[in-house]
Amino acid sequence: METTLCSSCSFSVTYAPRHQLHPKRCSAVAANGGGFRGDGKRATGLFGRRCALASSLSLVSGMVLGSPGDGSAVTQGLLAGRIPGLSEPDENGWRTYRRPDDKSGGHGVGWSPIIPYSFKVPDGWQEVPVSIADLGGTEIDLRFASSKEGRLFVIVAPVRRFADIEGEAEIEIIGPPDKVISAFGPEVIGENVEGKVLSMEVAEHSGRKYYQFELEPPHVLITATAAGNRLYLFNVTGSGLQWKRHYKDLKQIADSFRVV
Repeated sequence: METTLCSSCSFSVTYAPRHQLHPKRCSAVAANGGGFRGDGKRATGLFGRRCALASSLSLVSGMVLGSPGDGSAVTQGLLAGRIPGLSEPDENGWRTYRRPDDKSGGHGVGWSPIIPYSFKVPDGWQEVPVSIADLGGTEIDLRFASSKEGRLFVIVAPVRRFADIEGEAEIEIIGPPDKVISAFGPEVIGENVEGKVLSMEVAEHSGRKYYQFELEPPHVLITATAAGNRLYLFNVTGSGLQWKRHYKDLKQIADSFRVV
């Protein structure tokens, strides 16, 4: 492992040795489709593209490798966009997170800034740094977790990756709830959702519709909406024990998601 100080900025970069690029694994996943598993990591597709990029640009563009929580990975700091957005606890002990307006992020040149979103979590939940090399790719915008109750992650993806829609996107234009969960559920759990959807509801807040789903094990609550030119998937999950003990809080977290 080699560490170099970037001469044009104020942080150090850790380079992974070539043997950690796992070329056989890259070749295998590049040949398959993709999706996000229940832990918020994309199972194959985006990782395959990242492997191809790492192979072609070697250690220059592949500055970091590793999963979230891997100490060898360079994680997003203030320069990369991880700006605190969590309020003080309210009278009930819940905090409100609002995506900071100045937080970086996006999907390349030509994309408009991400419209901020917000949600509420009980005191004790903390933001989990998102690695630049996160297997979920740049579409994982945020992670939060509580060792006691569970974890959540937010996917913000270009709508045109899923549907040919011009202008302002609305979730109902993308499709009805059953179509949306069939198309995007595998993005979250990494497998077909047929027979796993326990409930689906439609809510409306400030004129924007939200589709809300509950999937059986792997337990996950998904809130989906669209705004600007992006699709938002807000995903709350936990272990079987966390689900049993803290379902009420997890459901309240999922129901609190808003694009503001």
